[in-house]
Amino acid sequence: MAQQAALPVATPKPGQILVSGTVPDETSKAGILARLRDLYGAENVVDQIAVGPVVLPANWNTYVQKLISPSLKMISRGQLKVDGNTVSVRGEVGNEAQRQQIASDIATSLNPTYTVNNGLRVSASEQNLLDTTLGNRIVEFEVGKAALTPTGKTILDELSIPLLKLKNKKLEIIGHTDNQGLRASNIALSSTRAETVKSYLSDKGVSADMISTSGQGPDRPVASNDTAEGKARNRRIEFRIAQ
Repeated sequence: MAQQAALPVATPKPGQILVSGTVPDETSKAGILARLRDLYGAENVVDQIAVGPVVLPANWNTYVQKLISPSLKMISRGQLKVDGNTVSVRGEVGNEAQRQQIASDIATSLNPTYTVNNGLRVSASEQNLLDTTLGNRIVEFEVGKAALTPTGKTILDELSIPLLKLKNKKLEIIGHTDNQGLRASNIALSSTRAETVKSYLSDKGVSADMISTSGQGPDRPVASNDTAEGKARNRRIEFRIAQ
């Protein structure tokens, strides 16, 4: 029977670490738990380790102690699995540098008899997905109206794809204008345009219940209103994942 110790983030309660598997004696179990409790806090470690008749490689306890390092705290929704001489790690990290650092820390803590399977991936936040899809493009409307242009509809068609994947998140759609005309009229126009976008996305299957809208008019420019290009940039729709 092979030994394994698992540390997934998907635990009985948010923030807790589940450790399970089988070790040959109470000393091995106590060493693993002590290391985990020191790293994550005693109240955050859920012990499901069993003691049973398993055979471990030489100096296994020492290597596992080295594996349980502070770099593991960079991983979310993760799991560290040690099965004899095979170490597997998976989960999400914030960037490529973290992914490489964790893999390097694991490799340098073991001897060449161990095999390491690196299943870490760089997470892409929902906001990043929206920003990447939108890029530097502007959701366009007909001049002075709340009617979408064909180009504006095409962008929303693309944006609906990541939005349909959002779970239990709220989306804010914020309308903006340039400073031409009366501020009150621009506030009303930006609000109506945001509602138009909400309606369009709802027709694409995005739940209206997850969307809120507002109109900021000319109050939050991202460029100078002194040029045509600047005004065009300020006439925009902003998408924000509510935190």
